[in-house]
Amino acid sequence: MAGGARFWWARRSLRLRLTAAAAVVIAAGLAGAGVLLVAWLHASLIRDLDATALQRAEVVAAAADTTHNGAEIPATDHREVAIQIVDRNGDVIASSGNMRGRPRAFSFPPSRSSTPQAHTVYDIPVGESGAWRAVGVPAGSPGTPRTVYVALPTEGIDQGLARLAVGLAAGTPAVLALLTAVVWLLTGRALRPVEAMRAQTAEITVSDLGRRLDVPPTADALARLARTLNDLLERLDRATRRQRRFIADAAHELRSPLSALQTRLEVAARHAPVPETRDLAGSLQRDCERLTRLVDNLLQLARLDDRPRVRTHPVDLDEIVFAEVREARRRTRLPIDQHAVGAVRVPGDADALARVIRNLLDNAVRYARHRVTVSLQTENGTARLVVADDGPGVPDAYRERVFERFTRLDDARSRDTGGSGLGLAIVRDVVTAHHGRAEIEDNRPGARLVVLLPVEDPPHLTGSARKPAG
Repeated sequence: MAGGARFWWARRSLRLRLTAAAAVVIAAGLAGAGVLLVAWLHASLIRDLDATALQRAEVVAAAADTTHNGAEIPATDHREVAIQIVDRNGDVIASSGNMRGRPRAFSFPPSRSSTPQAHTVYDIPVGESGAWRAVGVPAGSPGTPRTVYVALPTEGIDQGLARLAVGLAAGTPAVLALLTAVVWLLTGRALRPVEAMRAQTAEITVSDLGRRLDVPPTADALARLARTLNDLLERLDRATRRQRRFIADAAHELRSPLSALQTRLEVAARHAPVPETRDLAGSLQRDCERLTRLVDNLLQLARLDDRPRVRTHPVDLDEIVFAEVREARRRTRLPIDQHAVGAVRVPGDADALARVIRNLLDNAVRYARHRVTVSLQTENGTARLVVADDGPGVPDAYRERVFERFTRLDDARSRDTGGSGLGLAIVRDVVTAHHGRAEIEDNRPGARLVVLLPVEDPPHLTGSARKPAG
């Protein structure tokens, strides 16, 4: 239970956790301050009340020698006060009007020090019989010693402090809410540079490592963090550029010897005098073609990584589809149906889009059993290109994975057909650079590779219009 609560708390935002922690500290501080205020004010008022009672007792004690038995001691102000003068036998010889006829109410002895100690007494038969602060001072002559007791009620102090406590209890939540809101705003303002750095970091991709974070114009931890992240991006940029340059250079350098090797193998396959040599040359020629395609794909990926943003201009996508279908028919005996191709114009790079269609067709031809179907139409301002085959299909769990580089599925579409595992990765990268998306759907049987691209302008021909089959 505690572990779950800690896990839940750890998943909250830093701003919320800081604000909650500050709110707890503020609440504890306000509660402690309120308690200390009430306690200090109570002690201060009690001291004032004791000083008043002592002053009144000293006044009464000064005239105690001349006070007759049964005399009433007049009050000097409007404050309620209880006064008794007691002789050595404990008999009350004089009192205030409210204590007239009452027995002795004070049992503690008088204080002989210069600052008599006040006592809290109860059950004084005056008013509501609450708490009183009483002092006792000696009076009279040595022959006739007397004790003067003066008590003042604490009812007014208690009521005032009760009202103060109620006011603090009512006002503290409002103050707490206000201070918590201030902390929330200040925390958000303090974390704003962090959020800015997070947003900038989120926009940096592996193909755009040349960007850097804005360094705050301060000398605090945030500025140091931004500089450290920029140093990290610089190192990643250099390493990535070296890797891309190596791949591009290696692929470029391999193209020439592969072309020469392929030419020689073609000659050997045609003119070798021994049949076994011709068969071996043909087999090596197919391997060389496969290696050539791999090198071309690596070079294409290196170019895409180096320049992820393509130069766009209006392109008739249907013309590219027809051209690539014609080329694909030369490489396969499978029928390729293009009757569902309509006129569509998109903004993009013609060569890159041709590579997309070529890879889709190669993939479909590689896995199809009987036929390949190509369709192109416009739906809600989006060009929808579909290349479908009737092969083994792609399971749902692998439909994102097949767009990763060097992905070869073992269970589905697993025939050794010479694929490099880069064709669909190139499709995804090119389509993403054109602000589109590529996905896979069921064809029952087989797979449908779908490419969605934004349309340049509404075509004059609708998506249902057909061009003659090429």
